[in-house]
Amino acid sequence: MILVSACLIGVDCKYNGGNNKNDGLMDYLKDKTVIPVCPEQLGGLCTPRIPAEIVGGNADDVIDGKAKVINKENQDVTEEFLKGAYETLKICRTLGVKNAILKEKSPSCGINQVYDGSFKSKIIDGYGITAALLIKSGVDLKSETYFEGGE
Repeated sequence: MILVSACLIGVDCKYNGGNNKNDGLMDYLKDKTVIPVCPEQLGGLCTPRIPAEIVGGNADDVIDGKAKVINKENQDVTEEFLKGAYETLKICRTLGVKNAILKEKSPSCGINQVYDGSFKSKIIDGYGITAALLIKSGVDLKSETYFEGGE
């Protein structure tokens, strides 16, 4: 059983209403039980939605109340991102999920990289809020780049 960012398997839940379907990942998942999730939708955000980034720290800081998630229109969406992350963690715990494949660079799902909070498409090392919670709970994470030969 593998938890997967729903956008990676073709669900139109990306912030712009599209998806990030990954054919290499789809091949890998053919014979697996997949639990698709979109933490941002689980947190109550609509699709499409205004792009958001972690501002004033990293994912751990957001979890600790020391940083925020702000969208491009300067609205605080921290509560929704945290709710979605905890709902995703609840799904993992309820179903006994130990492995997840998440979307790189996302403020929720990024595993190795996220945007820097400037909304200038600058990438930094770090992880998203959902990824941070799953890591702390012992879930083994991979990003979609692993299935593109990029990790």
